[in-house]
Amino acid sequence: MDIDVMNKISYGLFVLTAKDGEKDCGCVINTAMQATVNPNRILITVNKDSYTHDAILKNKEFNLSILDESSQFAIYKNFGFKSSRDADKFVEVKFARSSNGIVYLTQETNGYISGKVVQTVDLGTHTLFIADVTDGKVLSDTPSVTYAYYYANIKEKNNIETGKKGFICIVCGFIYEGESLPADYICPICKHGVADFRPL
Repeated sequence: MDIDVMNKISYGLFVLTAKDGEKDCGCVINTAMQATVNPNRILITVNKDSYTHDAILKNKEFNLSILDESSQFAIYKNFGFKSSRDADKFVEVKFARSSNGIVYLTQETNGYISGKVVQTVDLGTHTLFIADVTDGKVLSDTPSVTYAYYYANIKEKNNIETGKKGFICIVCGFIYEGESLPADYICPICKHGVADFRPL
């Protein structure tokens, strides 16, 4: 099988936010879609290692900020390269709170959707959350960013040093140094597997 065919599927990129008590948390995800119109439901998948995952599992609510083509690499680093367990990811971003009390980003996004979980499905490394849409708002007309647009236009290119041996994660930019990549290797930043790594 040519595993690269999986990269031909169109993905968006989103900042998923939730609350754990009074603590705000968030992470970047690339799997979100409208599942049904009536009832209006969306589905998202979230890595189980994510603190945001645990907050959603516990409280059954979240917001999904839809990143747009104006988004800068800093927003992906902030929400994708560190954990809300250890860092306050909201210090340097502009946000508001929706009616569910959860934050959503007000810049570099073209809208947000609030969801209330009605069902979960265990997918092994990830959980699929199916949620009723409870709120949402269009924030701008800037086109939504796709995975392909992010990779071609946003992700920093200068983190690859000429002559360096290794592999780069095409999702988050993490570099694994070495001559070969273990078949079962998982990116320590975004938790994607070897299918999302390319040689430097």
